[in-house]
Amino acid sequence: MTSLITSRLSDSGYDFIDEAAIEELLGQAPADLTEIDDIIAKSMAKQPLSVEETARLLSNDSPAAVERIYAAARQLKRDVYGNRIVLFAPLYIGNLCRNDCEYCAFRRSNKQVVRRTLEEEDIRRQVLALEQMGHKRLIVVFGEHPHYDAQFIAECVRHIYSVRSGRGEIRRVNVNAAPMDHRGYEIVKSAGIGTYQIFQETYHHETYRRVHPGVTRKADYLWRLDGVARAIEAECDDVGIGALFGLYDWRFEVLSLVTHALHLQRHYNVGPHTISFPRLRPASGVKLDERYLVGDADFQRLVAVLRLAVPYTGLILTAREPADVRRTVLEFGVSQIDAGSRIELGGYTEAGDAQIMEREQFHLGDVRPLDVVIRELLENDYLPSFCTACYRLGRTGEQFMEFAIPGFIQNLCTPNALTTLLEYLLDHASPETRAAGVAAIARELQRMPEGPRKRQLEERLARIEQGGRDLPF
Repeated sequence: MTSLITSRLSDSGYDFIDEAAIEELLGQAPADLTEIDDIIAKSMAKQPLSVEETARLLSNDSPAAVERIYAAARQLKRDVYGNRIVLFAPLYIGNLCRNDCEYCAFRRSNKQVVRRTLEEEDIRRQVLALEQMGHKRLIVVFGEHPHYDAQFIAECVRHIYSVRSGRGEIRRVNVNAAPMDHRGYEIVKSAGIGTYQIFQETYHHETYRRVHPGVTRKADYLWRLDGVARAIEAECDDVGIGALFGLYDWRFEVLSLVTHALHLQRHYNVGPHTISFPRLRPASGVKLDERYLVGDADFQRLVAVLRLAVPYTGLILTAREPADVRRTVLEFGVSQIDAGSRIELGGYTEAGDAQIMEREQFHLGDVRPLDVVIRELLENDYLPSFCTACYRLGRTGEQFMEFAIPGFIQNLCTPNALTTLLEYLLDHASPETRAAGVAAIARELQRMPEGPRKRQLEERLARIEQGGRDLPF
């Protein structure tokens, strides 16, 4: 295929996915329990694992080995992130697309899908609806199309930030869009975005070629693989990576994600801010290839192993998954989830209760309202958080890692979770959720050691009770 690349790659722009080496690692004899315990000990010391060590954790399928991994992932998540779960919502802006990805309802050859790009007033209505639910963090999603260039995305982000509904406001907008050249990222960054997220979809070269047919920019494996590195060089401090599980062997994808994270760490001294691991879901006009679909048990394992491999990287669990799977996998290291999500174009105001397959990229598994999800989190001793403080106060990229790696992040994250939770309880929660949240805040305050930080937190909570808002640590 003739390359469509007309812009330069990053300074680290080479194909670092060594398939033969990864397959060799996956073909080794299972690790014994002593070796697994030694690798887990490294994770518990909050050191990232090598690809080889991660492969050893994947090698042993015995119940004893798997339970060790689960127990360690649960503990590591608590040690690094506490019991908080950050909440966000997706907002689809447009589904025009020049690609023909076999697994996606938005692919250009799909005649069943309803094509639409939200106009400025459409976006305003969607954002107002999200603010009235209580959301503070969004990820905006675009098809890969020339219409959705850097300038268009930047204008959408600025418009979202400008929309206010009473005390409601969006404080962080992340972006899921096509890889750009350096100048494109600079334009989008100037709008004040948070994380720029690019999924490789599959890291397996032949599978990537097969599911991305045609002469398109997305069909160029290296251009996409290099996308987040270019974003970092353009000073997009926080980047997110991901794989779509079900396109190829899930173990191969896990090792490739770890390889990608280590590549960024080696070249830029900072790994990805987040890793996503969505599974293939039914979609309008899509016939799923079932060879590599990932069952629930393997899905739980891959999340737990990723938690151990990349201790300080946020793990995102989306509403693709049904509620029962989400409840289980939350234990194994997830730090961010979406809730109250609709992925139809205009879905937050126009779709009603039922999903409309012809207007969405895939079928969601969990469409419960935000308030219901928050109440369940509270009842299960999680701490829902709408915090956006690190991004807005400049604690991003390398500086975020400087805060996170020593373990100090809990001293910031838990107070910010509590202040933003109280805002939600006062402004948006049902009476039942408000009662559960007030009890949770009391529990968390009881757990905190006495000292200046606790006194500062109590003072800010009192100010929020009196009408103050947006008081980040």
